[in-house]
Amino acid sequence: MSGDWRDSLKVKLDGLPDRPGVYVYRNGEGTPIYVGKAKSLRSRVRSYFQPSAQHPARIAQMVDEVRDLELIVVDTEKEALILESNLIKRHRPRYNVILRDDKHFPYLKLSTADTYPRVSLVRRAKLDKNLYFGPFTPTWVARRTMKMIPRFFRVATCNEVFDGKRRPCLYYHLDQCLAPCAGKTNPEEYAEATASARLFLEGRHKELEQSLETKMKAASDQQEYESAARHRDTLKTIRKYAERQYVATVGREDQDFLAHHREGTQVALQLFQMRGGKIQGRREFTFDDVETDEASFYQAVLMQYYGDNEPPPEIHVDTLPEDHELLAELLGELRRSKVRLHVPQRGSKRRFLELVRKNAKLGFDSRFRAHHTHGVAALEALAEALGLDEPPFRIECFDISNIQGSDTVASLVVWEGGKPRKSDYRSFNIRTVEGPDDFASMAEAVTRRYRRLIAEDRRLPDLVLIDGGQGQLGAAVRALADVGLPMLPVISLAKREEEIFLQGRSDPVRLDRSSPALKLVQQIRDEAHRFAVTHHRKRRSRRTLTTELLEIPGVGPAKARRLLEELGSLAAVKAADPEALAQVVGRKLAEKIHARYAGGEEAAS
Repeated sequence: MSGDWRDSLKVKLDGLPDRPGVYVYRNGEGTPIYVGKAKSLRSRVRSYFQPSAQHPARIAQMVDEVRDLELIVVDTEKEALILESNLIKRHRPRYNVILRDDKHFPYLKLSTADTYPRVSLVRRAKLDKNLYFGPFTPTWVARRTMKMIPRFFRVATCNEVFDGKRRPCLYYHLDQCLAPCAGKTNPEEYAEATASARLFLEGRHKELEQSLETKMKAASDQQEYESAARHRDTLKTIRKYAERQYVATVGREDQDFLAHHREGTQVALQLFQMRGGKIQGRREFTFDDVETDEASFYQAVLMQYYGDNEPPPEIHVDTLPEDHELLAELLGELRRSKVRLHVPQRGSKRRFLELVRKNAKLGFDSRFRAHHTHGVAALEALAEALGLDEPPFRIECFDISNIQGSDTVASLVVWEGGKPRKSDYRSFNIRTVEGPDDFASMAEAVTRRYRRLIAEDRRLPDLVLIDGGQGQLGAAVRALADVGLPMLPVISLAKREEEIFLQGRSDPVRLDRSSPALKLVQQIRDEAHRFAVTHHRKRRSRRTLTTELLEIPGVGPAKARRLLEELGSLAAVKAADPEALAQVVGRKLAEKIHARYAGGEEAAS
């Protein structure tokens, strides 16, 4: 390589100013690979390139990649801190500590702008006339909370049109929805249910308890005992839920707690948000390659996180960040009031920070420990990745197999507790679809499967897995809705990129290739594919062989199938003597079959 870039870089290093500013390292393609700030650009930047410098491996690798240097001189350290944060967000350099965007954490939306509000899970809160609650972390908390809404308050969580002209779904028959879609309620009754759901989502449990006690007593006095029992059960659940929320109260003020667990360059960070003395949210971040010390790490984290989120008056951390006084001043400007950065040494805040640190350790184990393989651990990882309330004990997976649209079949494999349950495997010969239409074939298989389970009152799966992309997923979701099971969790696994698609979410979930959750769904998908291909081959072979037998006068489809099933193959039918054939189709037809193939053999000889 030419020495031009070395000469250019040496000139820039020799001319470094002794002033505060920001430096940007770029690689041979001109891409920013690191952004840093300095009180003195001269001393800080030159320290990277001293022959005697002893850098950690990752920093040494970064220095080897540097081909150009960009400097931005500012007047104060505060300006340097702000500029550094903005450039990191813009360029996301590979060697900086990057706090990944938490846009995948969901909110619950209560559509108060509608006559009949509904609760739905969304990925972004908007500035409109509706109410948003969250973000919920981990994701399964949002789904668990959303399931409680119809169960206890009978407020809709579906996407149905509320015109009063529809047929009520299963939720109505389970007394878990007032069914505005079918005209089974009125705005006044529904508004009362919505008000209770809103109190629950806002965490106003005392007010909700008082309301439920009043309703329970009124229903009992009017001898509406079923309604009174529902209010009683809801009241018990709300009290338990409230107890769990208040258990970690450390004061009435608003404050955040951040703690981490680190092993080598791998770090798991937990952030607990306390608002009004209650835990309002928890966020988890993991980092694979952190070479900096804890003080620099926390400075990067706090600058990036509170650049998008309003800081509370108090932020409690494991380690004071680098330039913490300057950082506190800057955060105070963002809040428009004083912000305190603090490492608690004793008392309830110290104990609570220890709790956050324990959660960081658990998060680290979940993300980085290699001993998570199959079984329960994989199911727990899958539940966390998909936002399910509980690990899915029973998983049913569908796959479609055909060749240019002929002899289309669908397979169903069943796994329980992370292991195959082969006695429950099923296959379907697709009857209603002409040509190669995987979407329609998937819809038929799903419809037939779950219509039968409902009719026979048999156990439903905890998760339905579809082999395919968004098209196959959409077909399965519509089929489940048509049979009255819109609440069944459904996902699909697309083979090319091994992406998981979820119902109601356009962007896929991408799991680490070493993730036990991904390995589990891949294993189930591959088994469904194997089972589908095996059944398809048998069907094609049977059709081909049966066609030859049908050329014999007196042999119809039923007898041809019986011959193949009893004797095992066409070759065995050809080699069978009249006695063996007679046991399957009778003496007269057996002699015809034997004469046909015996004659063929003689002619051949």
